[in-house]
Amino acid sequence: MILSIIGIVIGLLAIGLFFWLKKDHRMDNDLHEAELTHTHQGMNAIMDDFNNYQVETDRKIAELEKQLEIKINNAERRMDRMNKSLPSIIGQVVGQIEFAQDTLKRKI
Repeated sequence: MILSIIGIVIGLLAIGLFFWLKKDHRMDNDLHEAELTHTHQGMNAIMDDFNNYQVETDRKIAELEKQLEIKINNAERRMDRMNKSLPSIIGQVVGQIEFAQDTLKRKI
């Protein structure tokens, strides 16, 4: 009789322990799932930030390329104008030199 009571008590303890461990395991799984969800949300936020950074950087690079192209075109236009006006400037300088030589020859 005592052995059967001890057996029933141990059986009930085993069943209670089984249910307690199952409940504890479910709680651990819920905590891990919540942590995993937060990790996924954080990774998605980082991914979104990185994508936005890439898009913003690409826009800035495109804008800088446009500005550089505009500056290069302006410099080319200035060089073209200078090349067109260069013969007249050379003519003026040569004319002044020739005029100076004529005045020097007259003084002598």
